[in-house]
Amino acid sequence: MRNQMIAAILAAGAVAACASPQEALPDGPPVVGAVPAESSVGIEIWVDGLEHPWGLAFLPDGRALVTERPGRLRIISAKGQLQPIPVAGVPVVLAQGQGGLLDVTIDPEFSKNGLVYLSFAKGTGDSNGLAVARGRLTDNRLDDVTLILDNPVKKSGGQHFGSRFAWLPDDTLLVTVADGGNPPLRIGDELARMQGQNNRTINGATVRITRDGEVPSDNPDFGGGEPRLWTMGHRNQQGLAVDGETGVVWSTEHGSRGGDELNRLEKGENYGWPKVSYSQEYRSDAFVTPHRTLEGYADPVSVWTPSIAASGIAIYRGTAFPEWQGDILAGGLKSQDVRRIVIGDDGRPASETSIPIGQRVRDVRVGPDGLIYVVTDEDKGQILRVKPGSR
Repeated sequence: MRNQMIAAILAAGAVAACASPQEALPDGPPVVGAVPAESSVGIEIWVDGLEHPWGLAFLPDGRALVTERPGRLRIISAKGQLQPIPVAGVPVVLAQGQGGLLDVTIDPEFSKNGLVYLSFAKGTGDSNGLAVARGRLTDNRLDDVTLILDNPVKKSGGQHFGSRFAWLPDDTLLVTVADGGNPPLRIGDELARMQGQNNRTINGATVRITRDGEVPSDNPDFGGGEPRLWTMGHRNQQGLAVDGETGVVWSTEHGSRGGDELNRLEKGENYGWPKVSYSQEYRSDAFVTPHRTLEGYADPVSVWTPSIAASGIAIYRGTAFPEWQGDILAGGLKSQDVRRIVIGDDGRPASETSIPIGQRVRDVRVGPDGLIYVVTDEDKGQILRVKPGSR
């Protein structure tokens, strides 16, 4: 009976727009549908002329780095001027489907060592996986480029790489790795999606490594499996952020058809994919699994149905929007907006509103000026700047 009730709610799509998430389903998280728009913001173009930009990282001097999925790393001045010549020394990437040059982050001690980290799809169309490289930024090139993560489990096609970065307070690096792809794609003798429950691989997981790509000694033990695992049971996490004040790790994850998730990541937890999910199959109305929640698996904080196609996220800590402290800013590719999610004292969403962008939102960052920077994944992509004001 419970599953029938859930199916009826999800099949109906969005519920009426309101300022608060929907009433939680029995034993489950709230399912979020339509939400009201933020009216007290203005949006301006900061950078134009990018081709499918993916990741954004600010440098200590106010400049920024942005990746373009075809394989280019670009430098942006503090005034928003795009350097015309891409950074040299970037590794060769597989630019196919969802693959290419993906996220970028800088070392916590960048001012001393100049280290930049890049995630990218590596290999061929028939045999590929996620990789992470590190290099030293000197003027407009990367020197001493080293591969610090190379997924040994190879797949075919251009789906599901994941690949968001986030630094923990102890200066270890989290990297999201997706499950590999949708049915009928297989890895070995199983559907690729089953990698989320395979403790011997890093697919469908969040991995934790040191700056050099080594395994931290205090990583959790998933039954003697892959030592780099920090959490498992994920489909395709493309949003990842650590709250600099609280240390809480938040992620957003693509569902297969509805069922996008907002998760609070905890070391050693299994988030269930594909055994536990609100997702439906692409080729039918059937659920991927009969289980929306299950003992022994971590529940999402909330679920988006219909899907927003969850992408990059940021935690707001800044001065431009003082009333937004600690709020989650979650991008949506399909919804073409940024969701502002207020987390209540109980650790669950208290309200959710939309900042309409009108383009596919790939990444969200809070700049050193406290303004919100939004990367749009388009043929003629932009970086937009959200500031206080009105439309």
